[in-house]
Amino acid sequence: MKPFNVFPYDSKIDFMRLRMISLTVAALIMFVAISGMLFKNFNFALDFTGGVGVELAYDKPVDVEGVRERLETAGFANAQVQTFGTGSELLVRLRAEEAGEKKTEADKASSLAESVRVAASEDGNPARMMRSSEISAQVGKELAWDGLLALVFVVVGFLMYISMRFEFKFAVAAIITTLHDVVVVIGWFALTGHEFDLTVLAGILSVMGFSINDTIVVFDRVRENFRSMRASPVEVLNRSVNQTLSRTVITSFVAFLTVLALYLYGGGSLQGMAESQMVGIVIGTLSSIFVACPLLLWLGVSKQDLLPKARDEEALARRP
Repeated sequence: MKPFNVFPYDSKIDFMRLRMISLTVAALIMFVAISGMLFKNFNFALDFTGGVGVELAYDKPVDVEGVRERLETAGFANAQVQTFGTGSELLVRLRAEEAGEKKTEADKASSLAESVRVAASEDGNPARMMRSSEISAQVGKELAWDGLLALVFVVVGFLMYISMRFEFKFAVAAIITTLHDVVVVIGWFALTGHEFDLTVLAGILSVMGFSINDTIVVFDRVRENFRSMRASPVEVLNRSVNQTLSRTVITSFVAFLTVLALYLYGGGSLQGMAESQMVGIVIGTLSSIFVACPLLLWLGVSKQDLLPKARDEEALARRP
């Protein structure tokens, strides 16, 4: 695989020399992201706020993007449009505040659905309203709580898995690195005001998987080098990051191109997920290079951490 190396396998970039700078920059970025989450309101989608859902049917297959543009022109700026059943059936969902703006005291849900039907109709292919219903905000609260529980379960599962596969110090460093990536992605949506829906939450969970996978690859090389090299932890960590650098960059670049295609051509309903994944891939790649191993060094990792407790200094001396 050497012809595919972006960086020489035996490169000697001194990443550990920059460890205080990289950790400080990572901490500042995370602080900005947390500040955004605390002091700016998220632009929560209908999945979390509640609203109105309208089901439409057409005689012929319909252009979803065209319908979305016509609804935006009619004043439904954040309407979610997706197909269901066949290509000639659409589900249009409106957030609670949008529905409220369109409804006066005399207006009913039927008049709102009629407004959506008229705006969503195409020339020669009018829309028929099948049904409309209100989506309770309580459902949104349950979805938010379920998403938070999923995040906690994933973090605990990662911690247990890495503790068993490596050592506790490796697990702590990996979890901190992964949480850093997740916080930055969530903070990105808070600071930019981009819509936050369930697809974004799914993208954030996938970012956790990508980030932890990248970090484990580096840590696996750290473990191998600790067992095969007689060198200081700084040298072992530097060698490990350099040896996995090409793999990290190539994997991240290919993944980024895939998600970029999804962002550009996947339609509006998938843009949030693709955006969260793109930000997560960039941040996760940088953190696996500049944050994970410096954290490991800061936690005081050594060769002894990789030996079972029953083995003493004599067993350690027999290792190369």
